[in-house]
Amino acid sequence: MFLISLFLSTLFLAYSNGANDNFKGVATLFGSRTTSYQTAILWATFTTFVGGIAAIFFASTLVKNFSGKGILPDAIANAPEFHTAVAIASGLTVLIAALTGFPISTTHCLTGALLGAGLVAIGLKVNFAALASLFILPLLLSPIIAIALGVGIYSLWEYINYKWNLEENQKIIDACHFISSGLISFARGLNNTPKIVSLILIIDYFSIQGGMITVAMAMGLGGLLNSQKIAETMSEKITSLNSTQGLSANIITGILVIGANQFGLPISTTQVAVSSIFGVGLMGKKVNIRVFSQILISWILTLPTAAIISGITYRLLQR
Repeated sequence: MFLISLFLSTLFLAYSNGANDNFKGVATLFGSRTTSYQTAILWATFTTFVGGIAAIFFASTLVKNFSGKGILPDAIANAPEFHTAVAIASGLTVLIAALTGFPISTTHCLTGALLGAGLVAIGLKVNFAALASLFILPLLLSPIIAIALGVGIYSLWEYINYKWNLEENQKIIDACHFISSGLISFARGLNNTPKIVSLILIIDYFSIQGGMITVAMAMGLGGLLNSQKIAETMSEKITSLNSTQGLSANIITGILVIGANQFGLPISTTQVAVSSIFGVGLMGKKVNIRVFSQILISWILTLPTAAIISGITYRLLQR
């Protein structure tokens, strides 16, 4: 019974992740009006799914990191009720944020859920040092780096454009914009799929390959059906974008996410993408500080919210 619940709750988390995350890779395409919402979400769905399949071969480190091992004793980390609590808490937190238009981090939710259920399971014996080095430090540093790079890359782009008048080649810019958005979505699928798959690998008849394909399909469905609110926030409310600003933000996001994946660092694609857009918007002096502040608050609340829900869920499942 627990294994069935774990499977369904993990699919729920994957669906929620797609609803909140799938559009983030193509937000600048829609925001700059380079393409329509429908084309953008279809491109995001396809490239995210391809990234999820590629994770079978290139992202095994993240599967291990999000299994709970090293943070908790194996007896608890391998328990289906523990993984079910983590999946339910993360899925609820992510889906509520998606439906209200707040682009939050699934990575942050999973981290909070691991912590919440872990505290209920073994109290302060949780390995906080491992939790901080594997999760919290990368999550804190990535937005700061993304904003700084956003300012720097867009300034460089403006200088290059001034020297060589690249905007005359708009078709080339648009093509690069599409490719960069596809790469970000691919990287997001590569980075997020193994984190979710790690929750169901204690089910004996699930292989990593089967888990990756199943999770990637659920993520795609969530993105197709429930991305509208996130699209509004990411594409229109943080800042207005032109195609060169959008491409600049995408370059930063792609470099950071793909680089982090190679080193097994679970940075948040959400935080990097939002911060990159904010960074290029700063140079154009068109950012909406109020909206960005609200997003920052949602990021701060993500971890404790997921931790509380996970702790309560785990206690209920124990009974």
